[in-house]
Amino acid sequence: MNKSILAKLCVLLMGTGVLYAQQSTEQDTLTKEPVQLDEVLVEGKRKTDPVFSTFKSEPARKIVQSKNVADLFKDINGFGLIKRGNYAIDPSFRASQYEQLNVQFNGGTKVMHACPNRMDPITTHVIPEEIERVEVVKGPYTFRYGPTFGGIVNLVTQEVEKQAKGYHGTVNFGGENNGNALTSFANLKYVGEQFDVNLNFGYRDFGNYQDGDGNEIPSSFRSTDYGVQVGFNPTENQRLQVGFRQSFGRDVLHAGLPMDTEIDDSNVLSVDYKLDNISDGLKTLNAKVYRSKVDHVMTNELRPSFMMTEAVSEVDAITIGGRVELEWRPGSDIKLYTGLDAFSVGRTGERTRLVKRNMMTGDPLPAPMEFVDGVWQDSQIDDYGLFVEAKYPLSTKLLLNVGARYDMVRSKSDDPSDDFIAEYPDLDTRTEHNISTTASFKYMVSSDVLLELAFGRGVRSANMIERYINHFTVGQDPFEYVGNPNLDAEVNNQFELGIKTKTDFENYFFNRLDYGASVYYSIYDNYIVPVIDPTLDKKYMPMAEPTEVKRFVNLDDAYKTGFEVYGELAFLEDFSFKTELSYVYAKNKDLNESLPLTPPLVTRFNLNFEKEKIWAKATYTLTSEQSDIALSFGEQVTDGYGVVDLSFGARPFKHFTVGVAASNIFDATYNNHLNFSFVNQADFGRVPINDPGRNLSAFVQYKF
Repeated sequence: MNKSILAKLCVLLMGTGVLYAQQSTEQDTLTKEPVQLDEVLVEGKRKTDPVFSTFKSEPARKIVQSKNVADLFKDINGFGLIKRGNYAIDPSFRASQYEQLNVQFNGGTKVMHACPNRMDPITTHVIPEEIERVEVVKGPYTFRYGPTFGGIVNLVTQEVEKQAKGYHGTVNFGGENNGNALTSFANLKYVGEQFDVNLNFGYRDFGNYQDGDGNEIPSSFRSTDYGVQVGFNPTENQRLQVGFRQSFGRDVLHAGLPMDTEIDDSNVLSVDYKLDNISDGLKTLNAKVYRSKVDHVMTNELRPSFMMTEAVSEVDAITIGGRVELEWRPGSDIKLYTGLDAFSVGRTGERTRLVKRNMMTGDPLPAPMEFVDGVWQDSQIDDYGLFVEAKYPLSTKLLLNVGARYDMVRSKSDDPSDDFIAEYPDLDTRTEHNISTTASFKYMVSSDVLLELAFGRGVRSANMIERYINHFTVGQDPFEYVGNPNLDAEVNNQFELGIKTKTDFENYFFNRLDYGASVYYSIYDNYIVPVIDPTLDKKYMPMAEPTEVKRFVNLDDAYKTGFEVYGELAFLEDFSFKTELSYVYAKNKDLNESLPLTPPLVTRFNLNFEKEKIWAKATYTLTSEQSDIALSFGEQVTDGYGVVDLSFGARPFKHFTVGVAASNIFDATYNNHLNFSFVNQADFGRVPINDPGRNLSAFVQYKF
């Protein structure tokens, strides 16, 4: 790992702060707003936010139960969840997932997984109750926050500097009957004139849940998290913030993966700095550095394969990164952003196998045989980026946004296996040069009608699995996968057109009507997929089916298109009815099939009632059959289904909030198309994992 990255960014961060500290301008302390750290979105400001962006606010009083952060995505139009159980859940948006989505929290901090099967995505390393809102940019329409292929997902934690002066605190308890789950969360804050501190602690204990047919799904886990955040405002226009958090996952069962997690520990250290109102031409400096580490231990001790072979994998990932951005005002109406960022991830680890029986006959061996397999081949990927973006109003109604980004990506493997070297004899450090561009328009037809048009060219270099995995099962199917260090970067050329409008009514039964739609089309270049390669021989258990091996390659011809529609009608002051619809169609023309992990058509109906001290919500989610599948990926046709959820909350006393919910109230048995299939489970064949059946949950909060 090139640790000089962190040192250079720290010097740049502190040095720039000292350089500009002398240029602070006097502000009226009576009217001064607190200096806020950098944001992707600014809570719905149409002339500031990126095109085709949205945010979902999650006030604590509306949260009834969240297993982990991924649950916060399930009600956002266009999102799906890739489930391997109850713990390792990844968001999918418009059939983009994993590194195709730029998932981060607080405007740039990343925690990269250590497990090649993604038992530990970023959603497992942040406490759900910490998240104040989820921000989404729906395509490659801004490059200020790193290389972006399918979109940006920014998880914003509690912004203490915005809160009133003094002490604040929250204590939450929750539970649910399907799995005998228990959650708890405690938060204590102090906000002063120049100093603030935020302390968090969370504990979650989930048991195995039952599906609609009463089958017990192995999905239990325990996690403990805590976080400390300290902010300091040395002057009226500066803010320095230091955050540290740790997460400890234990005894995690993964129904859809070949092993279970014994230990999943992570820690994240981040430093943010902002200097505002520097001068007439240079408005703001934003800077960030961070380091995250994940230690992951997985075994097959509870699986049927343990009788034949004991397997233990100990892997880790270290991520180091940061960014520096300057906001310029070359003219009264022009906003110009320039900056640089860096991102480096290195992974190491080995799998130790103790073979106890003859693989062919099943007879015990006279003495167990031990084998050690390199999981990541001590690999590293570094990304150094430069970006520029400008917002310019062409008229009072028309806003132009243009941007470009350059990334230099370096990749290497320090300890490649002999068979991997034989496959790639010219293996060496590789350097790629990627160019991303975007241009978009926002046209305010009136104060109530907004038109958006955008083009983005997002470029993503191959991730570490796609480059360096060596005969490991890392997909939904049972094939061994082999990486390809010579992959070209995949490109998403995305076009999108959309409209948002609202109408207010006075003295009518109806109060307000909001509706909108967007349609997009993506042309993919060099799309990365795994396909069967007849030149490769299976390495582990060569006689077991399937005997073929997959290699990651670039597709020549692929595309994606789809749309999202929503409409919300408010009536009788306190009621609203909202309908959302999302659909995506993806095509692999090389193999004449769908691209993998493409979700089906989803329609959602919400009926809401909300007053200051009482609120209720009923949701009917209708998911269509998905028969357009990727056969080469081992996908199966998924039946359609409908699920009804109810929730109710109230604030009976000044500081207390209570909530109850019933999920899947009709106890339907179903599985989503993005769910993985059971693997190496004693009581299940290789069929998709069913989602939970009926589940009753309760929630109580004390807040001061």
